[in-house]
Amino acid sequence: MKISARESSHALEQGRDLGIAFSQRRDFLARGSRSMVAAVAASLMPRLATAQQGGPVFAYVGSYTTEKRNGHGKGIGVFRVNADTARWAPVQLVEGVVNPSFLCFDREQQFLYAVHGDMDYVSAYAIDSGNGTLTPLNQESCGGTNPVHIAVDKSNQFLVVSNYTSGSLAVMPIKPDGGVGTLTDLVTLSGTPGPHRTQQASSHPHHNPFDRDGRFMLVPDKGLDRIFVFRLDAKTGKLIAEEESSVDTREGAGPRHVDFHPRLPYVYAINELDSTITTYRFDRARGKLSPLQIVTTLPSDYTGNNTTAEVWVHPSGRFVYGSNRGHNSIVTFFVDRSTGLLATVGWQSTQGSTPRFFGLDPSGTLLCAGNQNSDTIVNFRVDQSTGKLNLVGEPVRTGSPVTIVFRNKPLASG
Repeated sequence: MKISARESSHALEQGRDLGIAFSQRRDFLARGSRSMVAAVAASLMPRLATAQQGGPVFAYVGSYTTEKRNGHGKGIGVFRVNADTARWAPVQLVEGVVNPSFLCFDREQQFLYAVHGDMDYVSAYAIDSGNGTLTPLNQESCGGTNPVHIAVDKSNQFLVVSNYTSGSLAVMPIKPDGGVGTLTDLVTLSGTPGPHRTQQASSHPHHNPFDRDGRFMLVPDKGLDRIFVFRLDAKTGKLIAEEESSVDTREGAGPRHVDFHPRLPYVYAINELDSTITTYRFDRARGKLSPLQIVTTLPSDYTGNNTTAEVWVHPSGRFVYGSNRGHNSIVTFFVDRSTGLLATVGWQSTQGSTPRFFGLDPSGTLLCAGNQNSDTIVNFRVDQSTGKLNLVGEPVRTGSPVTIVFRNKPLASG
């Protein structure tokens, strides 16, 4: 997001099915050949995913560019990624773009959209289907300041934007040429601010992903300690609040991002201010959230300062990952399939400072951590049997990386 590179493609669904098949086979042969089955799963997953994709994988990297953000970035970087070797080859740098802090594709991966930190607009780009390069289309006001997240609805007609500083959600239509149109709705979020004196003075929506069925949108509000639930009317472009489905978090938690289990009815929310992850049961018919568990993202012997940032569920559904800024690590959890509850596997240093964002490539083979303050993207191979992360390849040098989305649309014919 946690399609955001999070949206399911056909290849990703195939990868998930394969993960479940391997899991079932491993259980069946557990007494005699557990290690052999796990090794086969790990080796075949990336190759099958590559075959299903039918083309190269491109990564689009957003950055902080301004002095206010201590930005070292130059704009939006485009890279061609080889998941087998973890090599990122530069393709394009779109310069002169201010703080492209979160990116997303339309549902067909023909267009890229960006929000711009500390600004008040959204920009649109056409994607060359052959070489992955970007061509600017237009930019349009999002009706608020400091937009931090953007998502495309199921109908592929509208963008929804979280305006962090203004405490609002904006709905913007996608024009026939892929450009962004003028607002169709602007909703101000209301509630009781949390106890943190500087981070929770008012509403601060930080994320607004749609569920995997595309019916509901969850909005973790860091300032109000609440996760809102909305539906979008694709005929009118208006948001409909689902008040009875929304849920308050622990006071001072500061919910930041969420991700959905690919098959089971669970949602995982990472809480920025108290360094925890909450597991919720998710009623896919009503959008209702019911809390089940809260766990720390930090080891017991860490006593320093920390805030969390990103959360992802692995495409297999077996693991959940979260990032720690301060401890500068990725925490890995194992998911109990019968309950959705998390058990800690361990921590992996991101080999840099301030992992504001990390993401999984479309095959679930690589976890790519963006170290905002040390100007690197560091790649880790995901152990498909344990979820553990193993450092692989060389760091990608790029200024202040704060978001990554992966495109694996097949090459255009001819």
